[in-house]
Amino acid sequence: MATRLVQINMKAQDDAALGRFWAAALGWGMDSEGPGVTNLEPPGFSYPDPVAVCVDIIARPEPKTVKNRVHLDLATTSAAHQAELVARLEELGATRADIGQGDVPWTVMADPEGNEFCVLEPRPVYGDTGPVAAVVVDCADPHEMARFWGRATDWKTHEVTDGQATLRSAQGVGPYLEFVRNPDPKTVWNRVHLDVRPYPEDDRATEEARLLALGATVPDFDRSAISWTILADPEGNEFCLLSPG
Repeated sequence: MATRLVQINMKAQDDAALGRFWAAALGWGMDSEGPGVTNLEPPGFSYPDPVAVCVDIIARPEPKTVKNRVHLDLATTSAAHQAELVARLEELGATRADIGQGDVPWTVMADPEGNEFCVLEPRPVYGDTGPVAAVVVDCADPHEMARFWGRATDWKTHEVTDGQATLRSAQGVGPYLEFVRNPDPKTVWNRVHLDVRPYPEDDRATEEARLLALGATVPDFDRSAISWTILADPEGNEFCLLSPG
């Protein structure tokens, strides 16, 4: 058994407005499954498919207060493309952000609600990922995160060092999942988190038990109002276990 990383969940004070920004940024389509929910996926996409990790934006009134522990890295194909993309994102409402990155070849930005993301310089490794090069998670121990997520999902581990661990779908398509060492502790519930889904033939309760045995935990919250399962990885990052499909 295994789960699949199928989407990124973002909280927003205005889900529709933030959805319009990210749809334009990625060149994706925008839809809604209900009030306060905005869904983004590539044109012609058949969910779920590892060729892309979709984005769900959920309306929540709480403002962003700290740097997100999960963010997107956007791919570019040349220095000119990087500059053009940064300029276009600024026209859409993004701003440049200083998170202490210093002099680096990528551009750190924030979307209209302050969610950090990076526009990378061209890197051959991301040449076939689509607009999202990687989903990046801050962590204290890349080795432990690679162990947990490599067993929790069917994604293949590509590289593990003291500073970073990299995974990608076993089919070799879509964005990478990267765990980057960061000394800052987790202090609040993540406004951006991962959503995983079991395969159709699997059982969610059985999969939940397997994830708990791997080191996941159950956060303290009221589960009565939701139909999915919320867990946390070994570093406390919340993630959702959706119904099989």
